[in-house]
Amino acid sequence: MSDVITLKKISQLLNISISTASRALKDHPDIADTTKQKVRELAEMLEYEPNPFAIQLSTSHSNIFGLIVPEVSNLFYTSFIDAVENEGRKAGYMLIILKTDDDPEIEANHIKYCKKQRVAGLFACITPNASNFDLFQSLGKSGIPVIFFDRVPDSSNCNTVCFADETAATIAAEAILKKNKKKVLAIFAEPSLSITQKRLKAFRKVFQQNTNAPKLDIYHTNHYENIKEIIKQQLENKDRPDTIFCMTDVILTGAMKAIHELKLRVPDEVAVITISNSDFFPKLYTPEITYVETSGYKLGVLALSTMITCVKEDVPYQELYVDSYLVEGQSL
Repeated sequence: MSDVITLKKISQLLNISISTASRALKDHPDIADTTKQKVRELAEMLEYEPNPFAIQLSTSHSNIFGLIVPEVSNLFYTSFIDAVENEGRKAGYMLIILKTDDDPEIEANHIKYCKKQRVAGLFACITPNASNFDLFQSLGKSGIPVIFFDRVPDSSNCNTVCFADETAATIAAEAILKKNKKKVLAIFAEPSLSITQKRLKAFRKVFQQNTNAPKLDIYHTNHYENIKEIIKQQLENKDRPDTIFCMTDVILTGAMKAIHELKLRVPDEVAVITISNSDFFPKLYTPEITYVETSGYKLGVLALSTMITCVKEDVPYQELYVDSYLVEGQSL
């Protein structure tokens, strides 16, 4: 049929009130079973579909989750989004993906948009140097739970799902120590990020506690060209590092590009170890890269289950973690 079928039309055809038709479809106990049956049969025959906007207004929320992410081309974020979308669909939720490009102003606009649209909940990976925590908190006050993931605020007054970042960095550092290396170049992301701070602190601690630890040089950047130039410059020095540690897959790709341009052999001339979202990037190279796995998909599954709990009931703030483990390649 070309006409849109509404509750009003159903109520007119059955000569009942709109509220009665609505309660009949919701199986309200005050409505007679015979009336419920008539309403359901007519609604099915006319292919009636409830108006999602009307439902949103009546319930003060929707069946849509918002997800704020720095970018979508990164494999980690793609894996996380896949998990949230797949698991959310099973629970009857849809997903809106909003990209910030690490711009705090864009992030602020996205938060306001999600509040205006009355999303059921919001997943957020914050921008570096983000100052929008008050805006995020305003969502909570409006009954919209927020789950921060990966890059999270340095606050206990929120729900976070992260990797066991200290554990991941510790595993990587201990793997290097076992190889009796002499000089390690470690590339970390922006120092303002809590994920960087946690991984750096744990990585450095392993070296400080071992008297036979190799010399450690630390640099911060997450931009591909900067990564490549820093590593090329260090590898061209006479006293060059014999090992490179990469905090992320992005850093790994920059490091491997520099190594290939200098025609250095891995691991004979320079060893490499990384923290990686999956086996995708480490297995792109020959030999395969040794890495500590931090699964974006597993993190997404944990984030979604936490969100469902927060939507259904009022729970205390939580800090939840996904464990990491070493995957041996031939690059170390």
